[in-house]
Amino acid sequence: MRPALLASAWLVASKDLRIEFRTRTAFLAVLVFAILGVAIFYFAWDATAVAAIDLAPGVLWVIFTFSGLLSLQRSFGVEQADRAMDGLLLSPIDREAIFLGKALANLVFVAGILLVTIPAVVLLYNLPIGRTPVVLFAVALLAAVGLVAVGTLFSAMAANTRLAELLLPMLSLPFFVPVVYGAAQATSTLLAGRPMAEAWPFLKLLIAFDLVFLFACTLAFPFTLEE
Repeated sequence: MRPALLASAWLVASKDLRIEFRTRTAFLAVLVFAILGVAIFYFAWDATAVAAIDLAPGVLWVIFTFSGLLSLQRSFGVEQADRAMDGLLLSPIDREAIFLGKALANLVFVAGILLVTIPAVVLLYNLPIGRTPVVLFAVALLAAVGLVAVGTLFSAMAANTRLAELLLPMLSLPFFVPVVYGAAQATSTLLAGRPMAEAWPFLKLLIAFDLVFLFACTLAFPFTLEE
C-alpha cells in the first residue's frame, strides 16, 4: 500500500475524529445505547434458566452489532450537510484513501464503544475472564475491523438515499453474520476456559473475513460514488 495513500487516509480519519471530538454527541449517544442495551438484557435474564457464561457472549455481540450500525450511520451523514462530500471528492486524494480514512475513523469509534461495553458485560454477568482479557480484546478488534469494512461501504451507498436509516441495516446485517458468529463462538470458548486451540478456527474466520472484505470494499468503494 502506497505511503501517500495511507497519509491521505489518515487526513480523512483525523478530520472525522476531530469533528466527533468537538461534539461528542454521536459517541455519547451510541455509548448510552450500548449500556442501556446491556442493562435491559441483564434485567430480562433468568439466571436459573441460562448460565451467564452461555448468555453473555450473545448479549455482547448483539449490542456490538447494533451499536456499530448506529456508529456507521453518521460516517457519511456528516458529509451531507453543505454537500461536504463534493469538496472531499474534489480534493486531490484517491477515493480509496477516502474509504480507508472513513473506515479507520469508524474503527476508532467502534473500539471506543467496545472498551466500555466489554467491561460492563463482564461486571454485570460476573464473567471469569481470568487469563483471557488480552485475547478477548483481540477478538473484539478483529470483529470491529470486519464490521467497519463492510459497514463503511454500505454507509456510503445508503447515504444518498431517502431511506438511509433503513437501507444500511438491511444491506449490512447479512454480511455481519460471519463476524458475529465467529466473535461469539470465540468468546464462549475463551470464557469457558477451553484451550486456545479450540478458539483458533473462529479467529481464523475473523481474520479471513477482515482481509477479504477490507480489500474488496476498498476496491468497490469508488464505484459507489458514481452517479
